[in-house]
Amino acid sequence: MASVHESLYFNPMMTNGVVHANVFGIKDWVSPYKISVLALLYEMTASKVTLPERRRLNKLILPLQQGPDLTLGQFLKTVEECCPQTAYAVKLRLHEMADGELKDMEYFFSTLPTPFTAFDSEAYKTSVVGLFMRHMLLAYNKLSFSQVYKLYKSLQQYYHSHYAKPTDGLVSLPALAADDSDMDLTSTEDTVGDRIEREEVDTQLHESELRNDNTPSRGPLSQKQAEYFLARQAYLLKNDENKALKPALLQKELNNMLKFNPDFAEAHYLNYLNSMRVQDMFLSAHSLLHYFDRLILSGNEGKSNGDEGYGRSLRYAALNLASLHCRFGHYQQADLALQEAIRIAQESNDHVCLQHCLSWLYTLEQMKGSDSTVLTEDSVKMAAHFCLPYLASLGIQSLVQQGTTQGKTAHKLMDALKDTDILHWKHSLSELIEISLAQTTSIWRMYGKSTMALQQAQLLLNMSSLEPVNFGVQQNNTEAFSVALCHLAELHAEQGLYSAVSEILQHLKEQFPPHTQHAKLWMLCDLKIQFERHMNEGKYHLAEPLVTAISALNKTEGLYRKAQVLKALNRSTEAYSILQRLQVHCEKTKCTETVIRVMLSTAQLHWESSGFSTALPLLLQALALARQHHLQSLASETIIHLAFTQLMLGVPEQALGVLHEAIEPVLAHGAVMDKGRALLLTARCQMAVAGFKPNGQGQADLHLVVLAIDSLNEAAGYFSKLSCKERLRDVHYLQAQLHHAVGQTSQCNKSAMLFRLLDQELQSPAPPVSMRL
Repeated sequence: MASVHESLYFNPMMTNGVVHANVFGIKDWVSPYKISVLALLYEMTASKVTLPERRRLNKLILPLQQGPDLTLGQFLKTVEECCPQTAYAVKLRLHEMADGELKDMEYFFSTLPTPFTAFDSEAYKTSVVGLFMRHMLLAYNKLSFSQVYKLYKSLQQYYHSHYAKPTDGLVSLPALAADDSDMDLTSTEDTVGDRIEREEVDTQLHESELRNDNTPSRGPLSQKQAEYFLARQAYLLKNDENKALKPALLQKELNNMLKFNPDFAEAHYLNYLNSMRVQDMFLSAHSLLHYFDRLILSGNEGKSNGDEGYGRSLRYAALNLASLHCRFGHYQQADLALQEAIRIAQESNDHVCLQHCLSWLYTLEQMKGSDSTVLTEDSVKMAAHFCLPYLASLGIQSLVQQGTTQGKTAHKLMDALKDTDILHWKHSLSELIEISLAQTTSIWRMYGKSTMALQQAQLLLNMSSLEPVNFGVQQNNTEAFSVALCHLAELHAEQGLYSAVSEILQHLKEQFPPHTQHAKLWMLCDLKIQFERHMNEGKYHLAEPLVTAISALNKTEGLYRKAQVLKALNRSTEAYSILQRLQVHCEKTKCTETVIRVMLSTAQLHWESSGFSTALPLLLQALALARQHHLQSLASETIIHLAFTQLMLGVPEQALGVLHEAIEPVLAHGAVMDKGRALLLTARCQMAVAGFKPNGQGQADLHLVVLAIDSLNEAAGYFSKLSCKERLRDVHYLQAQLHHAVGQTSQCNKSAMLFRLLDQELQSPAPPVSMRL
């Protein structure tokens, strides 16, 4: 359940990365956009603003200061969304300066209330707003007269370009920035070299982080803007990928950034994360290696940790490379990189890195299909010894997942998860809390307790995150949420609630677009639901094309459903061959659930050739396996198959007795299709025990006949939910016979009419009712 690559986000500290001044050949300057921000701060102080509007504006200040420069239209639109009154006041203030004279701009700066000149200023001297205003005032006072005049002309162009018609030639921000960059805080010289440098910088395209669309805005990035851009995009990629820039656009921005500074390590790491989004193996590995190369060459690690910093970077470089190969299924390369990381960590006596390596080692063994229980237990013990709760909890969750395949009882697994939950809440590990709830949902679903699975899924979806979520991000795009929503969709589909299923899947498609890493979960879920629906409705020609799509996402599921389609199309030999190969494969991979389902399908193939006695040992083996692994849902389904086999072998009394054992859990937790089949089989057993004969010979037990009619009526309701017309045809056929036997002529005619209508609609010969479950 745990997402094995998530720890990669924590190794580099994106917000602590060193971005040197002049890294792109530019510095912070006084620009027309910064004057607009100052005008906003002035109007927020001078005008009366309601409390909700003030809160929204306060949240907007930091992105406006740290983000890339916006056009006037973008700026006013952003402010207007928070407070239309303030946006209008800012517009008037800029109009007074731009349509007035140079003295109007001078007057604005002289009357600007700052925490250093006004005692009643709302901003503190050391606050973000206070420092920003101080920085801008110092920069403005440092300008010469000619530079002040250039700034004023740039402000006029900035203001009037917003109202210029497209045919008038729109003045863009780069043209302004070329003249504004000589008005920075530290330089008052206007040299030829600076102008050449500015012309190169003006070719960059940078995305406006405050806009709702994805149209890039032209303008160079300062040091703080570059840090803000990288930190924000890395945060969004981790917490809400949909709000981050599109992969192609983010790649373009990073390429432009690296064009001017190839040694910018943090940009390489963000490039690596972006490549992982689109499953680009080559570029992701290339960017990851470049990140650690630049990190070592820049000396960022070595400055703080001496020579140890160099070795630490190498250790985690090898470890991250191993995780990357694991994700793409390159197990041999991952093993080599992991062994290299272990060797370097042992030489440096780095116990924390060794614990991460051990965690990846048992994860790699699990991916290979090997038994990693001993390695996992050792990892949990050592993580607890070195006080690493995150790794210890991940190890316990891995042990629980392995326990489900080894037949551990539910209460033991739940007790283990309960102990980890205490650890999660103690250390506020919300990410692991989500994984724990999603894992509990999967366990209850596997054991056949749909009500408990539904409860755990709802608990996860309604849980408030413990993470300090910024940028308006809601943490609901993790793997745990995707798993919970997929379970919800399948549970609703089992009950025939396809409208609710469509809404859940639509939300999944919006939250996890096809290019995201967890999209395969809902894609497979959607295909399986469509397949089961078409099979229940008897539309085998629509179900068959879905097999190829399912196989592309999961070969095992694809083979199993291919066998189901072939069996439904009466191609028994091909279906039997596929089922035999699938059973051998699943026994090797210890996929117990699929093994049991394959056995049940094989037994159904034996029924078609009247080999009921041959199917009996196979069903008993499947029942023993289901009970050994405490799979109640599959055990109940196997008992239903056993009861049908006993009915066909001429012992309906024993079949009815066996059915009583399985009917209760099926009606409580089973799917609508299973409920209908169980009740239909119960009615047939009751008819056989009552001595009912279709030709009316002999005396039938009327009490059992009435019970059989009630069972058929209930079964018809379940089949109607799924539009399962072939099953409904069988039900109406039996109802007509029973009503005729007890002398209920009107009900008999009604059932006969319904049978006739369905038979004409289906236009296919009905198989003998006695030969199908």
